[in-house]
Amino acid sequence: MRKMEGRPGPSRGGPRREAAQPLGEPRQAKARWDKPTSWGKVAKWYDTMMEGREGTYQSQVILPGVLRLLDLRKGQYILDLACGQGYFAREFFKKGAEVIGVDVSTELINIARKRSDKKIRYEVAPADKLSLFKTNYFDAVVKILTVQNIAEMDGVFREAHRILKFGGKLVIVMNHPVFRIPRQSGWGWDEERKSQYRRIDSYMSEMKVPIQMHPGDKPKEITWSFHRPLSAYFGSLAKAGFLVENLEEWISHKESEPGPRAKAENRIRKEIPMFLAISAIKFEK
Repeated sequence: MRKMEGRPGPSRGGPRREAAQPLGEPRQAKARWDKPTSWGKVAKWYDTMMEGREGTYQSQVILPGVLRLLDLRKGQYILDLACGQGYFAREFFKKGAEVIGVDVSTELINIARKRSDKKIRYEVAPADKLSLFKTNYFDAVVKILTVQNIAEMDGVFREAHRILKFGGKLVIVMNHPVFRIPRQSGWGWDEERKSQYRRIDSYMSEMKVPIQMHPGDKPKEITWSFHRPLSAYFGSLAKAGFLVENLEEWISHKESEPGPRAKAENRIRKEIPMFLAISAIKFEK
């Protein structure tokens, strides 16, 4: 069976996406940190996906880019915000950083603790309520592939700003919000031109999209994705007191298997970025 991961064609084997809903005023999350989460329900599957495969986007594209943007120095205090099962926290620790990982999912934090060196500290907390950390504490905060899973983005950036030292760095990585919009974007094929293209049906409208993690399973395990245009991210960062210093767009490292469309697929893969990375500096005390 051909592996379709990373292939720029119609997604037949990926998660089934249900109807998008308009994103209204998000409700404030309760300070109940042991509350079950959608990601907690798929924690074991997510851990297997992260640790059981070679050549992942996380290891081949995202990690090298994040390390370059961070410019880590030994002994720096790093917070991996919404750390999941701790993959990136462990990599930062290997580079000599003092690392703390935080996630709202107890299940994912338990996995992270089992997989990690005891010197890495893990805590269960929502990303927009970090009262367990004092102000001006961290040299850097990273938020990797999680900002689009959180409704209260403004609160997340405010808390990241509070706990960072003056001049500290926030690094965010997300699925590219221009080209990778759940249910509102996809690959198409122009038969006349023999070329692959990316279709965008909606961009400016903010929306909340349910994602079914295991198509065909009953009961359905759903996680949520929140689409926002670029202006929403930059506006929220500025309002929190950040100055954006770098914006990078990262392409997939995958290549198509030989076939009549492989050349076109490989070409467009290098033209349409998969991830957006932002590094921002705390410039207001």
